[in-house]
Amino acid sequence: MTNPIVQGWCPGAHRPMMSGDGLVVRVRPFRAELTAAQGLALCALTQRYGNGTLDLTSRANLQIRGVTRADHPALLQKLDALGLIDAAPAIEGHRNILLAPDWQPDGLTARLYDTLLQQLSALPVLPEKMGFALDTGRDACLAGGSADFRLELSEQGDLILRADGAAMGRHITEAEAMSALAELAQWFVATGGPEHGRMARHLKHVSLPTVWQDAPPRPEAPPFRPGAVPGGMILGVPFGAIPAPALAALLSDSGTESLRLMLGRHLWLRGATPGAAPGFVTAPGSALLTTHACPGAPFCPQATVETRALAARLAGTVPGPLHVSGCAKGCAQPRVAALTLTGRAGRFDLIRNGAPWDAPTQRSLDPDNILPFLIETT
Repeated sequence: MTNPIVQGWCPGAHRPMMSGDGLVVRVRPFRAELTAAQGLALCALTQRYGNGTLDLTSRANLQIRGVTRADHPALLQKLDALGLIDAAPAIEGHRNILLAPDWQPDGLTARLYDTLLQQLSALPVLPEKMGFALDTGRDACLAGGSADFRLELSEQGDLILRADGAAMGRHITEAEAMSALAELAQWFVATGGPEHGRMARHLKHVSLPTVWQDAPPRPEAPPFRPGAVPGGMILGVPFGAIPAPALAALLSDSGTESLRLMLGRHLWLRGATPGAAPGFVTAPGSALLTTHACPGAPFCPQATVETRALAARLAGTVPGPLHVSGCAKGCAQPRVAALTLTGRAGRFDLIRNGAPWDAPTQRSLDPDNILPFLIETT
């Protein structure tokens, strides 16, 4: 089997990516939030133009799969009318911004987001997969998210800017945030960062100046969990696959006012009355939320194996996170997991405490008889 093709960019709305089932159109809702009306309209568009399922990605974006080339212009026009896409295609590819889900309209996180949005086009040209984290909510909660430039708080509550992959950040004020971000981005470019693609990889080759390392971030808080929360409820989405009809019914029946997209493939239905939510995880402890799987074959041309049926069957049978990846790219969970199964030529390689692209401990396992090998290595 040949190596999977790494595009170096993620799909967007203006620039979708062709997959095995048609175009993948990624929607990056502003501030990671949809009004209930926008959510209902997006569900309808997913059923009209896509395959009926919305993907909630590892960066808390949404994807419509199975769009035809002929339908793409009409879909784009409707997404624009809903206020869900950037006017400028060039900005869309770089608007990879994670933000604390408990942001308030007049709070620090929202102010930083608005300012960053205004300054994105003025930053040096960066690889399109690079992103930003605004981890400035009540608790630190974005350390596990994919980002390269991290605006965080210190234990004393001061704002810091930290390069991903570095243990320490640099004290800054809110007024200095964008100039400091531009300075760090310029350093990344000037020292050959684009060749490595991401900040953490770059720091394995180049030392970060000590001026950027004078303050540690505050400790990470426990992750959000599914269940009732003040003023709404948080739901888990197994494998990030959201059936559009189920979400539309939930938005209509629960009294939801707005929907926030969260890391860990969670949805926060603000204003909702907690209750039954068929197709979603409503309580903590589900192994489906620590088991990751991409769409796999036949939906992705990079994959030679089916993934989600196997992942659902194996969920909870082994301790720790499990990642079933259709190929070595590892799109669903591009990082280390306790156990990773990487598809190759119709079978699976097993990687323990590694990422999908790491050297396997065992090769060419039959998916129908794979469980004993997983138990054997735990």
